[in-house]
Amino acid sequence: MIESVVGIALIIVVLIVAGLVAFAARTARRVEAAVPPLGRFIAIDGERIHYLDQGDSSNANGPPLLLIHGLTGQLRHFTHSLYDRLKNDYRVVLVDRPGSGYSTRAPRTPATLAVQATTIAHFAEAIGLDRPLVVGHSLGGAVALSLALNFPEQVGGLALIAPATHPPRRVPEVFGALDIKSRLLRLIVAWTLATPLSIRNGAHVLNTVFGPDPVPSDFGVNGGGLLTLRPSNFIGSSRDLVESRQKLDDMPARYKNLTMPIGILFGTADQILDPASHAEPLVRAVPAVDFELVEGAGHMIPLTDPDRCAQFIARMARRCAPARVGSPACAERTPGTAGQIS
Repeated sequence: MIESVVGIALIIVVLIVAGLVAFAARTARRVEAAVPPLGRFIAIDGERIHYLDQGDSSNANGPPLLLIHGLTGQLRHFTHSLYDRLKNDYRVVLVDRPGSGYSTRAPRTPATLAVQATTIAHFAEAIGLDRPLVVGHSLGGAVALSLALNFPEQVGGLALIAPATHPPRRVPEVFGALDIKSRLLRLIVAWTLATPLSIRNGAHVLNTVFGPDPVPSDFGVNGGGLLTLRPSNFIGSSRDLVESRQKLDDMPARYKNLTMPIGILFGTADQILDPASHAEPLVRAVPAVDFELVEGAGHMIPLTDPDRCAQFIARMARRCAPARVGSPACAERTPGTAGQIS
């Protein structure tokens, strides 16, 4: 009798798990049909990197721009509103970080900031992106800082929007479900509970991440928000959250060595990252930082206040320009052989 009850219970559990896996797979297919890749793919360090490279490359007085998105994001965070305000004046390159959006990351490849920055550096070299102004949002700001620290010769300047610059005191509540250190548990959660829970909690998460600013009504498709429902996005974002904290505490001591132009744009009402913890310490370490606070703005400024972001980026581009004018480094280079474009 007991054996039969256990057997029935086991069958029920298997059916539930199979149903959750099937639901996650079907949701991922539907999401990818609704929100397809926007750009091209290139092989870098064994990964397939998705990027968009457009805009006015003839602007000799302004650097090219390399935009790096934050945690759980992808390049549509920039194409939603900000990209159109930049493309007529600069060569603009948007990239899905490894393991995010449509870019891959092998299970054994670390997701630390240094490794991500190395891949981004090799990517920039492969497409002939010469000393760009690197625009990093949120976790993308931490990757941009790692890029500047480890590959300073490849960075013309930094324009950091609500950046993570120091080890977090706590994981924001809305990202708590991503804080999984076990690879096996992360995989199980990604393919069973993550998708239905993301659907159920989506409104709360978005209202917190965007708050106090409103969430754009078209964020799901045009901002790529629906892509967070895929198991691969959960796995990549969880690894980003867990592994990016490794070595982050080593970076602040090196900030004083940064010599390129640096700017920070931060909302005073940011509910994800606190400017007092992430902007002000960097300003103290590098006094020449251009620091601008946006009164009452939240974390997702590239989507909620793209005009302010575009003005900030243009100001930082002008600071980079004098070092580039007349320099051989300004010359357009032939894309390198480190990657294969498809």
